[in-house]
Amino acid sequence: MATPQDPAVSGSAPAPETSSKGLAANKIGVLSGAILGISTVAPGYTLTASIGLIVGSVALKLPAIFIAGFIPMFLTAYAYRELNSDTTDSGASFTWSTRAFGPYAGWMCGWGMVIATIIVLSNLAAVAVQFLYLTLARIFDHESWADLGTSNKVVNIGTTVVLLALATYVSMRGVTTSERIQYYLVGFQMIVLLVFATVALVKVATGDVPDGGGLAFDIDWFNPFTGMTISAFAVGLTGSIFAFWGWDTCLTLGEECKDKERTPGRAGLLCVLTILGTYLLVGLATMMYAGVGKTGLGLGNEEIEDNVFGALAEPIMGSFGQIFLFLAILASAVASLQTTFLPVARTMLSMGSYKAFPEKFAEISPRYLSPAFGALVAGIVTAVFYSGVTLLSDRTLTDTIAALGIMICWYYGITAFACVWYFRHQLFTSRHNFLYKFLCPLLGGTALILVFGISVKESLDPENGSGASLFGIGLIFYIGFGLLILGAILMVVMRILRPAFFIGETLRRTTPNAPVDIEK
Repeated sequence: MATPQDPAVSGSAPAPETSSKGLAANKIGVLSGAILGISTVAPGYTLTASIGLIVGSVALKLPAIFIAGFIPMFLTAYAYRELNSDTTDSGASFTWSTRAFGPYAGWMCGWGMVIATIIVLSNLAAVAVQFLYLTLARIFDHESWADLGTSNKVVNIGTTVVLLALATYVSMRGVTTSERIQYYLVGFQMIVLLVFATVALVKVATGDVPDGGGLAFDIDWFNPFTGMTISAFAVGLTGSIFAFWGWDTCLTLGEECKDKERTPGRAGLLCVLTILGTYLLVGLATMMYAGVGKTGLGLGNEEIEDNVFGALAEPIMGSFGQIFLFLAILASAVASLQTTFLPVARTMLSMGSYKAFPEKFAEISPRYLSPAFGALVAGIVTAVFYSGVTLLSDRTLTDTIAALGIMICWYYGITAFACVWYFRHQLFTSRHNFLYKFLCPLLGGTALILVFGISVKESLDPENGSGASLFGIGLIFYIGFGLLILGAILMVVMRILRPAFFIGETLRRTTPNAPVDIEK
């Protein structure tokens, strides 16, 4: 018999299903997870921000570097898949590395993820602001407006803060709102990028290209073993790794997926493969059309390095098509700006739940079932970080992309090795375990840590970035490795003030075959 509390009697809706941390459960499938991952990667924004940086380092080897950046990401994706199948947690890398290596490695891995996201949020905001004013300038035929988003720092910072505030608000409303918006934004940018690449290739075939362009396809472009120095390869690879960052959003949403053991891993792999195909197509078309020269529309020209599509949009697509491309890049940056809040807020939620961060971060919005406080903090910190870097450097994008590559290699690499160590008792019990719990994560993690070390060394030289420096050391070093040092200091402070996490009271180091604390 129904009671007065039953929904059928009282007329109230049933309570939504939630995860152990209070997040909305059973909301995301494989396709929607992949869409959110693609949105976070933001191919439109990423390509315009990274093509110039990569070509400036490796010239015609752009396709080889894209594939070289894809390989460690693809191999590491298997580590994420296996770890998620064992333990689904919104903390993802933080939780898994803690269970594998203990609280100190876990805390630093989580910190790396949080700071990487703060850096990329500032980068996204920079691109969004550039294309906002470029679009307005073309629509209203006021060419002087195009420079407002770059040359005027007051307007640039002010507009960025407004965009960050709007993105923070949408993120605080929960994953369902984000998912609905992303279908339209991702679909629009992918269609426009496909049209852009197709038109560029047609112009190459017909000879309608600028001076220095019209390159004939050469299979040697895909060979990473010729025509590059080690330092050039490392700088280019850092840009390529940055270009694939964000696919792990699918994993941080694991607690909200419909099949939390399998859906996140499948969505992540689908996301990475889709992104690779898009990058190779658009990258090849752009390079064959414009060439890699250092003048005019050549991709090696430092004057267009930060915004390749801004320079190539009109020559390739015409005045009308140019507006659509600008809108697509703007949509890409805004979409990613909004979805990128999802993983950082959930990582901080997990760290707060396990008392690695202040417990305030463990709070969930009762209305939207989302980590609203974490998203708010991420938005505020990003605004402060972006303002500081913009005031210190005239080429914010160049420095933040290089620094982001350092941070990505750090926490992805730790996660890959965490998979190997966590499953160490199972590695040789089956072919599946050997391939996906040992070999793939080991190779991916090794590649990432090597790139991390080389990138940190190269970042000491200001000439490997924008030229901005403090005390003769490149700004990239301070943004990348310097923020890791800051994290270590904060970790010591947290250990003193809130020791529960660090002594294993909230999250213990375990293995699948030893579910109790193995340190005691």
